Amino acid sequence: MKRTMTSKERVLTAFARQEPDRVPINYEANPGIDRRLKEHFGLKPDDGEGLRSALGVDFRGVGASYRGARLHPERPERRVDPLWGWVTRYVEHGSGSYWDFCDFPLKDAGAETIAKWPMPSPDDYDYSAIAAACGKHGAYAVHVGNPGLACIMNTAGFLRGMEQVFLDLALDEPAGLLLIDRMLAVQLEVTRRELEAAKEGVDFIWIGEDLGTQRGPLISMEMFQKHIKPRHKPFFDLAKAYGKPVMIHTCGSSSWTYDEYLGMGLTAADTLQPEAKDMAPGYLKRRFGGRLAFHGCISTAGPVAFGSVQETSAVCRTTLETMMPGGGYCFAPTHALQDNSPTENVLAMYETAHKYGRY
Repeated sequence: MKRTMTSKERVLTAFARQEPDRVPINYEANPGIDRRLKEHFGLKPDDGEGLRSALGVDFRGVGASYRGARLHPERPERRVDPLWGWVTRYVEHGSGSYWDFCDFPLKDAGAETIAKWPMPSPDDYDYSAIAAACGKHGAYAVHVGNPGLACIMNTAGFLRGMEQVFLDLALDEPAGLLLIDRMLAVQLEVTRRELEAAKEGVDFIWIGEDLGTQRGPLISMEMFQKHIKPRHKPFFDLAKAYGKPVMIHTCGSSSWTYDEYLGMGLTAADTLQPEAKDMAPGYLKRRFGGRLAFHGCISTAGPVAFGSVQETSAVCRTTLETMMPGGGYCFAPTHALQDNSPTENVLAMYETAHKYGRY
């Protein structure tokens, strides 16, 4: 039996495509199932750290806190992001509720309007607590960023609407491209300052870009190489300058881009929706297993949400058996666990990972 590793050692071993003592485990969830899990473990509603400890999660995130003024005013019956200005409305559904993007305030905006659109300054973030947070989580794999960092199409779509974003990319629309570049410039500099403040306390950078539907790519390879890849390269260059691996969140059928990202220095791919084209665990392991680490693969649209405890355990075990050999796999849900996931299924998911995820 292998010696027991720290979470940090476990994740970095997996990122190096070697076998740790057990598969690293991660967690992300919508508010409804998150609340129910905390109730199950007898935790307070705000005890996220306690829940991660109870589930055996090996990852922790750190980042700077915004301390500047509100840049965009509130509106009745809407939620307006104070930094970036995107708008959401409250929508109820059969198993809970969510805030859905709407109104799209920059949909018809020209370059002059977008150039003046208020955005946060990197100077208005507080980086002073990052080193202490890294120290607090020193036994874990610590990251800066998240699936929204460096995301181009989705994030621009919050303000422009997705149809307009695709038109912007297809037609080289100056206004849309200016919006993307302004947002990325802020994110890049904030990330740089976070890494500088963290010193050696951060283990990797997490970025994201939704690149596929369930059936195939969202955009052409030509468009990817023209507009997406060069805008992501500075984030890879930043990670390289600080000696940090990069993990990228890629929704839907996205493996068509992995060779391109590997050429920029990608270490791990996240999400890995198994239902999508060319995203099945077996395909990914055969095609990229010698070059890429994986994080995800446990579908939030499969048995975890709609099956029994037994079906949930079975699909998790099968995924482990496929992805574990030779190392390089981190067990995690695709996206965040949804509110329609029964509590007992989510518990079975993590119990299976701990029971069958050992080498």
